[in-house]
Amino acid sequence: MSEFTKTLCPYCGVGCGLEVSPPAQQNKATNRDSQGNPIWRVRGDKAHPSSQGMVCVKGATIAESLDKNRLHYPMVRDSLDQEFRRVSWDEAFNLITQRIQTVRFTQGPEALCMYGSGQFQTEDYYIAQKLMKGCLSTNNFDANSRLCMSSAVSGYIQSFGSDGPPCCYEDLELTDCAFLIGTNTAECHPIVFNRLEKYHKKNRKVKMIVVDPRRTPTAEAADLHLAIRPGTDIDLLNGIAHLLMRWNYVDTMFMDDCTSNFPAYAEVICHYPPEIVAHRCGISIEDLETAARYWGESQRVLSLWSMGVNQSSEGTAKVRTIINLHLMTGQIGKPGAGPFSLTGQPNAMGGREAGGLAHLLPGYRVVKNPQHRAEVEEFWGLKPGQISPNPGLTAWDMITGLENDAVGLLWIAATNPAVSMPDLERTKKALLRSPFTIYQDAYYPTETSAYAHVLLPAAQWGEKTGVMTNSERVVTLCSAFRQPPREAKADWEIFAEVGRRLGFEKEFAFANSAEVYAEFVKLTKTRPCEMTGISHAQLQLEGPIQWPHPEESRGSRGAGEAGGETSGKRLYTDLRFHTSDGRARFGAYYSKGLAEPPDPDYPFVLTNGRLYGHWHTQTRTGRIEKICKMHPQPFIEIHPRDAAKLGIVDNQSVEVRSRRGKAKFPAKVTKAIAPGTVFVPMHWGSLWADNAEANALTHPESCPDSLQPELKACAVQLIPISVEVTIKNHQLQSSQW
Repeated sequence: MSEFTKTLCPYCGVGCGLEVSPPAQQNKATNRDSQGNPIWRVRGDKAHPSSQGMVCVKGATIAESLDKNRLHYPMVRDSLDQEFRRVSWDEAFNLITQRIQTVRFTQGPEALCMYGSGQFQTEDYYIAQKLMKGCLSTNNFDANSRLCMSSAVSGYIQSFGSDGPPCCYEDLELTDCAFLIGTNTAECHPIVFNRLEKYHKKNRKVKMIVVDPRRTPTAEAADLHLAIRPGTDIDLLNGIAHLLMRWNYVDTMFMDDCTSNFPAYAEVICHYPPEIVAHRCGISIEDLETAARYWGESQRVLSLWSMGVNQSSEGTAKVRTIINLHLMTGQIGKPGAGPFSLTGQPNAMGGREAGGLAHLLPGYRVVKNPQHRAEVEEFWGLKPGQISPNPGLTAWDMITGLENDAVGLLWIAATNPAVSMPDLERTKKALLRSPFTIYQDAYYPTETSAYAHVLLPAAQWGEKTGVMTNSERVVTLCSAFRQPPREAKADWEIFAEVGRRLGFEKEFAFANSAEVYAEFVKLTKTRPCEMTGISHAQLQLEGPIQWPHPEESRGSRGAGEAGGETSGKRLYTDLRFHTSDGRARFGAYYSKGLAEPPDPDYPFVLTNGRLYGHWHTQTRTGRIEKICKMHPQPFIEIHPRDAAKLGIVDNQSVEVRSRRGKAKFPAKVTKAIAPGTVFVPMHWGSLWADNAEANALTHPESCPDSLQPELKACAVQLIPISVEVTIKNHQLQSSQW
């Protein structure tokens, strides 16, 4: 047996391969964390096709969090003002199943809700869908992918007839023009950016365009940085399309043969001449024309986007408008080209495959489609009509459901909504109203644990075996390399045991996660995301495999080898799409702007995002010393012009107020942010800083198609806190200590 266990980094959607080995026996004193726990050794897996041995600081230090502040035993309490008491798993399971049955038969299955996470492995996702959507007849399963990738899902489905990024990472090193919009790839998906930047530096003719109101490390590397005003993405994209049409940089043959609805789109873009677009976006006409010329003159254009596009009340429209540019120029289905969404969570793609959103079913099926429901019912052995035809509650619907007493039981797993949801004070008040909240996580405490009636200890990275799918559709087996601590269990095992105790013994008669995955992939047969040729054993033998990978291709090649459609490197190479007529559809959208634009009372637009070292709500990274030293505190970026008007200097405390709440941050005066816009990192909840929660400020207005909230922008006012007040507050806190 090899000394190293191959697995996958559990942070972002890049999906970097890792190799992990036991703590070194020598140097015992230096191979321990601050709490005395031995640290497992981690290195990049050079054989992994996606990351090629590269690893960022998060992946390199991941093992240091394994034994920090773990939840070891099931805990319960009758009300939120009581202390938790330890119970056995048997007691916890009995309490949960009794409560599910009570709610199910008094309020109905629609009062049962589960909120999961892209931290799940695919097996966890799948068993949760089978339990909730199948056996319990409620589609009220949603995941934090709703806050992350649902606009990309919606955009792909509406334009191509199916979800699924059509590109692969190899395209990063084959493109002539990389168009990055709404993504700080260098910090949020660093290994993807490393591959692109190396290629860009070696090839001077290759152009990189970055669209972002901040001058991020990603923008620093660009040939052209378009610091547009927040909310003007569609203006920009339609403006580029206008110029492509004017200059005849269009592929009319492709559009005639392979697309539909272009006339409606052409009517829209004629209203976006460069003079109007440049003014709305706050950029020069020259830069707009340069962007259009880079795109039009390139043979292979690759677009990349992430939360800056998806987290918007126009999220689906933005995604489709990006895709429109590819359709009008024939930039899809070939090496180095295509619209490529960068996934936020490590297994958000696997969740999409398993049906892990409230409107989805396994195998890239949708709840509203009667044939899709019937196929899943038959496969699961359910009676016809047992799967509800109605999409379930989204993550935010669950919050409003708590407010109006429609939710009788809320089961949260592997996510931290008491920090990550929008309109946080409203969210917290709703969580306080929950009659019964189960919280399943690896760590304790988290901000969400304060709102739970039951705590269930979950096995985490390295403690359970399962698969994850990354942004380029590569499926990797994540093998366990250690036992879960104390009484922690894998998420799928917890869901399955609850299912058995509810009377669904045969539905959850799985001996291990390999059996779970083997059942799941059967539901992908003939679907766009077919994985019938993938199994735990195959992944163990061959290494990572990219879908589509039907059973007949088993053993033919892994993800690292070339081979066109058989290996699944790119989708739509035959230029046929999953729509009823096989044509990709143009989407015609006028720009509507921000859901909450600035005004005289709230004159600034607040945006937020990740930092290189931290991950989401710091549940892991906040416990890693090196990362905490790298990012010791939150901050607010303010342009010097705005700071001067308000009398704000570097490191001065600034109170930020929106119509929903307030927060406080030390100022970082910098030209890296556009005037009129301010930026704060999203990572600090109440456990990690005092009154520095970004989502205390954000609103829940969402995209009408994807139902993804506009977490990226809200209107705020800034109130500088005088140095004297800051000193007095510090002295007061010191005396209290």
